[in-house]
Amino acid sequence: MVITSSLIERYFPELNETQKTQFAALYDLYVYHNERVNVISRKDMENFYIHHVLHSLALVKFCDFTGIKSIIDIGTGGGFPGIPLAIMFPEIKFHLVDSIGKKINVVNEVAQSIELKNVLGEHQRTESSEYGYDLAVARAVAPAIKLYDWMKDNWMDKPKFFLLKGGDLSEELNELLQLNPRLKIKSNNISKVFKEDFFETKKVITIE
Repeated sequence: MVITSSLIERYFPELNETQKTQFAALYDLYVYHNERVNVISRKDMENFYIHHVLHSLALVKFCDFTGIKSIIDIGTGGGFPGIPLAIMFPEIKFHLVDSIGKKINVVNEVAQSIELKNVLGEHQRTESSEYGYDLAVARAVAPAIKLYDWMKDNWMDKPKFFLLKGGDLSEELNELLQLNPRLKIKSNNISKVFKEDFFETKKVITIE
């Protein structure tokens, strides 16, 4: 049984009609594009709204986006978490980057189809970006210390990461703290707010 976008509305009852329409449109768009470019496991599409959209939106439940004007989504793949976040925060500019051009083409076509004016998808590596950002987000792309290194010249102010990760992260996060002991790192279990089994081992990590 395919999970529908009503799941998103249940966890986020404050959505306006535009946001509801945009979230509802994502499934058919990704089915269409996925037949041409494999951005999501085809076996995974029936759980699209749990594994990809709701997972991305876990950041909204645990993180403070107040005052954020520009966000880079590192290694966005097919547009996660960037596209769901861009729907939630239309006033924030999102730069979605990935080293695989075919995936970025999908990102831009999806954004255009649902009239997301605040998304720019680019085929490039994070470390070659010429922009400055208030925040970086990423979903299971690379160890935190690599993300930190890639972003070292691209902050508007100070480093700030909201990351989606899973499993035991103690060694990975300790490695980053050894590099910069002044960083404040918090780990949050997504299962506290989303009750689906998928989130049992999933975490939101904030680094700033």
